[in-house]
Amino acid sequence: MADNERTGCGCAAASGKGGDKGEDKGGAQDAPHDATRDATQDAPQMPQVTFSTFILSLASSALVQLGEVPDPDTGRTSENLLMAKHTIDVLTMLQEKTRGCADADEARLLEGVLYELRMKYVVHRK
Repeated sequence: MADNERTGCGCAAASGKGGDKGEDKGGAQDAPHDATRDATQDAPQMPQVTFSTFILSLASSALVQLGEVPDPDTGRTSENLLMAKHTIDVLTMLQEKTRGCADADEARLLEGVLYELRMKYVVHRK
């Protein structure tokens, strides 16, 4: 690869710095990269994104909207039945669109989550 192709990659050839063993790693060009790496290391670990974790994330949102669990941002519970119904409808759409495509565990999870959320929604509507 020619040096002009490396421009902007942060490698020694692009910056014009040699490979001295006493090379300064704290240069201005390296600072944003190092800061990003540090921030990522300190951030909480997120679960791997799968169909199941997506379903559980939507279900968690619906529980907050139903007022069943506190909002993680505010620590308070409040009911928003319109949004809860919308989230349940989104989960229902996903169930319909993935029928026959989701594996047995995913289909069972989605069916169980929808049953529980629908029952809670009915109770809150009264």
